[in-house]
Amino acid sequence: MFAAQQSAADRLARLTPHDDAERADVERIRSLIETAEDPWSRSLPLHITASAFIVHPGSGRVLLRWHKRHESWLLVGGHGDPGESDPLAIAVREGQEETGLSDLAPWPDAEIVHAAVVPVPASSREPAHDHADLRFVLATGHPDAVRPEHSDAPLRWLTPHEAHAAIDEANVRETLSRVEKLFAG
Repeated sequence: MFAAQQSAADRLARLTPHDDAERADVERIRSLIETAEDPWSRSLPLHITASAFIVHPGSGRVLLRWHKRHESWLLVGGHGDPGESDPLAIAVREGQEETGLSDLAPWPDAEIVHAAVVPVPASSREPAHDHADLRFVLATGHPDAVRPEHSDAPLRWLTPHEAHAAIDEANVRETLSRVEKLFAG
């Protein structure tokens, strides 16, 4: 389906940060990778996650998922399972689990589109922490096959303009802006 397994460090090495904020986030993520025994470990106050905007190139729409904990519309993604270390493979797995779409593939390529360190609020199960989120774009050819993972995690196909209006998080709007540029060619 996509290129051979690659580590977060290998994929991150090819990312050119767009601005000073992303440059600082990339440096924090690289430092985490260099110093942590397992940079994916949820026990760390900063750990790597992988996410993706799912797109339907034929209609120019993007898929958003409601995240109850954040009380906002976000992209799909999450944590690596034990033994996983390729952020793209993790983003694909998470995307399939959260949307029911079995045909997800990197689009237009398998590169990280955005790296962002994002705060995660505390919950009853864990303290507040940060995600070093490596973001991709995945495409589906079957948008009508989408099925939410849970009833409290609805999914919505939106135009990029509609998605900008629905998204509260500035870092997610930045990722969406990059996806819009990919649609434009």
